[in-house]
Amino acid sequence: MNHALVAGKASRMVARVAAMWRGTGVARPLAVCALAVTALQPLAGSRAQALESFTLRAPGASDALMETLRASSLLNTAQETGRTEPADLMAAARAEYGRLLNLLYEDAFFAPTIHIRVDGREASEMSSLTVPARIDRIEVSIDLGPQFTFGTVQIAPLPAGAVLPEGFASGQPARSTVVNEALSAALEAWRALGHAQADVADQQIVANHATRRLDVRLTLVPGPQLRIGSLGARGNERTREERIVEIAGLPSGELLTPETLAVAERRLRETGTFTSVRLRAAERANPDGTMDVTAEVEEALPRRLGFGIEADSEAGFRLSGFWLHRNLLGGAERLRLEASIDGITARSGGIGYTLDARYTRPAAMGPESALELGLRAVRLNERDYDADAIEAEALVTRRLTEALSVGAGLQLRYESADFAGLSADFGTFGAPLDATHDTRDDPLDATRGHYLMAEAMPYLGFASADHGLRLRFDGRVYNDLGTEGRVVLAGRAQLAAILGSDLAATPRGFLFYSGGGGSVRGLPYQSLGVAGAQPSGGRGFAALSGELRVRVTDSLTLAAFADAGHVSDGAFSGPSDWHAGGGFGVRYDTPIGPLRLDLATPLRRNATAAGSDTLQLYLGIGQAF
Repeated sequence: MNHALVAGKASRMVARVAAMWRGTGVARPLAVCALAVTALQPLAGSRAQALESFTLRAPGASDALMETLRASSLLNTAQETGRTEPADLMAAARAEYGRLLNLLYEDAFFAPTIHIRVDGREASEMSSLTVPARIDRIEVSIDLGPQFTFGTVQIAPLPAGAVLPEGFASGQPARSTVVNEALSAALEAWRALGHAQADVADQQIVANHATRRLDVRLTLVPGPQLRIGSLGARGNERTREERIVEIAGLPSGELLTPETLAVAERRLRETGTFTSVRLRAAERANPDGTMDVTAEVEEALPRRLGFGIEADSEAGFRLSGFWLHRNLLGGAERLRLEASIDGITARSGGIGYTLDARYTRPAAMGPESALELGLRAVRLNERDYDADAIEAEALVTRRLTEALSVGAGLQLRYESADFAGLSADFGTFGAPLDATHDTRDDPLDATRGHYLMAEAMPYLGFASADHGLRLRFDGRVYNDLGTEGRVVLAGRAQLAAILGSDLAATPRGFLFYSGGGGSVRGLPYQSLGVAGAQPSGGRGFAALSGELRVRVTDSLTLAAFADAGHVSDGAFSGPSDWHAGGGFGVRYDTPIGPLRLDLATPLRRNATAAGSDTLQLYLGIGQAF
């Protein structure tokens, strides 16, 4: 006695299984099912009440299956959310048969019997034209029946190199989800080769109840290999269509593949101009073997305001705010104006500020590039110097791979500084070069991957500045130890150096310090530099940080950390000192990133931090690194 499973399209093929028995003899029913009938509301309104008892039993089911059944049960949801009026419960009961049946198919149970009894009566046998005045008890009982395994499995034709799921094999549990996964893998393999219209031509899925096997035979039609035609846009009101085409960078004439479309979508999405982006291929190919594509976009509000606050028990509060325009000239250009004030209530140094204006044009020199123009004014009021500086820069960035990007540009900087009883002006004209390799799963709260950044900026000095070379490296690694982000080990290493320039002839803003939230927590902000008659920052810097993060609830994480920093007069030569700190913290997830609170204490003090507080407090948004 065979049970034929008739499916529709691939994505819902097994979910639409219809129970049809062939042959003669007594047929075992798949389930006691209710017909889909539109229920008429009773003339008299039913009153709200509490459901006294709801039970769901499936003897022999695994813990995982029981959890899935409970989580997906409409009746269980109705009880948990308080929707227990008789009309709501009866609607949920009638729909429950199909819901549970599909879940059982997903676990390879193709001959279950499902009973849903409402105060002792089978829900499917109760009239849909009337609703009980009250419902006290609902019982769901499931006889799973045998778990089926795959018999003959075949998907053809398949392209060379296609890999199907391991579970799609004779003798394996015949889960409907595995059939869908195998079909999706086969179709995606063809589409990855440019067969954009690959589809299912025929499907034969038969459950043999005598042998408890499910035979699956799927026939595919790959269709012709297609290439990319023209790209159009839909939904853009403020963004010019030609700019959407430039940013997407779809290579006309090349093979049309899902990967190519996904890359173009990512480019458009990264501009920040659009809240949603979808590239949709036309339904029919052109006579020349190409297929046109439409970019369906939804534009974000063009303007945005933001504010931030950070707290450091030694460096005081930092307040910041920005104004952003996401589509300044109709070509997805961004203009960001930002201002910040720091050193509020600081115990050392004084009030400082930053004013920054930054213009970014995506796809300035190709679809994977961006042009950035920046102008910044800075007032630095630090422990051992005061300085006013202005910077102008032009940078071009290019993404080489999904993780690797490089940048190059020009920077003009002028600084007037007072330090050690002296006044000096420092001018530099530099050419910054950088490379970044970033595989983090989430930049604000990484649990896996790494971040590597290296920068070199040779510069010509004028006024009181020498010529020199500024080097920086920042490396971060994250490992969740296979815990799906519940336990994370994070490490960070920083290196920096100034080469070719005397200490006194180096701009104060180029020198390096250690201490505070960005380097060594537990020690005062920038408390470690080069000690002496004229204390200052150093030309060499190194720091190490380690953190253990343990998620205790869905939104709360506890952390333990230790940091160490080293500063030297020369590039890792000459007089030097080091310090270390450690402590504990909590992180609370918010829509804009984890809210971080760290409490740290010195583990080794340097001389200038000898009289500092035993505890330092840090508050901010995002992880420390």
